[in-house]
Amino acid sequence: MQSETFTMLNNQGMNVFVYQWFPDPDKEIKGVLQIVHGVSETGARYEELANLLTGNGYAVYANDHRGHGRTAESLQALGDAGDNGFEGMIEDIVLLSTIIHKKHPLIPHYLLGHSMGSFITQKIMCTYAEHFDGFILSGSNGPRGLLRIGERLAGAQVKIKGARHRSVLINTIVFGPYNKGFGPIRTPFDWLSRDEQEVDRYINDPYCGKICSARFFQEFFHLLRQIHTPEMLSKLVKDKPIYIFSGDMDPVGMHGKGVRNLIDLYQKLGVEQLEYRLYPDGRHEMLHEINRDEVASHILEWLDRQVKSFGKDSPAADPVL
Repeated sequence: MQSETFTMLNNQGMNVFVYQWFPDPDKEIKGVLQIVHGVSETGARYEELANLLTGNGYAVYANDHRGHGRTAESLQALGDAGDNGFEGMIEDIVLLSTIIHKKHPLIPHYLLGHSMGSFITQKIMCTYAEHFDGFILSGSNGPRGLLRIGERLAGAQVKIKGARHRSVLINTIVFGPYNKGFGPIRTPFDWLSRDEQEVDRYINDPYCGKICSARFFQEFFHLLRQIHTPEMLSKLVKDKPIYIFSGDMDPVGMHGKGVRNLIDLYQKLGVEQLEYRLYPDGRHEMLHEINRDEVASHILEWLDRQVKSFGKDSPAADPVL
């Protein structure tokens, strides 16, 4: 595997940090996977998946979002994506997709979003689907209640304590209950994985686990509410393949219930090529779970089937900006 990094200058003059992994020079690239990482983590954490995929002919890209990883101005700036941060994240993802299309013209291009990245991807599936040939959702969820209350609470904190205030209150409300049902509890992040070494690796990563700002939470709640409105869902792409996977003990997906609701929703909306998997006893980060090799192999199998069926006569996504 070849590994490189670069930065891309976005419309706001911000340098967005990008990881790229390629097959060895003697192997032809047959497809591209672009990864959208989750909250309070970094694209670097997907190198293990990239190692498998590049060995099988795929190029893999992952940028660090605004307020995350090496895109953030400093470690102190982690967790705050700025004003309109989520719209900005989507703009950056689309910008990267355009760069990728120029580097790899006419090669099928897929988007994988994990956790927060999966909700961003759900919106992209409704607004910028033409940039991609298929979508993968990891650690996701469907429609849920109380989001407007969360948005208002975060908005109140923005007004009272400032947009950049690190909201311990909302962080506790959102993530505090996630360890419920797992025991004995060893760390605040046991809900991520049954693999203790992976949990410790997350905790010890200076780019991971930071408490986000009040405006970050406010905009995140807005996104979660927006993506399942009738207006947004009326734009959902229905003729491109979608693969959803999750652990059936993932608290983000309501222990499988929320994921099943999302699957049912997409089926009712008429998504033509929908596949899904719920892994027994799996927690939130299936790509860092004890059975991650199995999970990654299923992603590879899905990609291989999509590339094979893509065919020489089917045009690759060709975004026009």
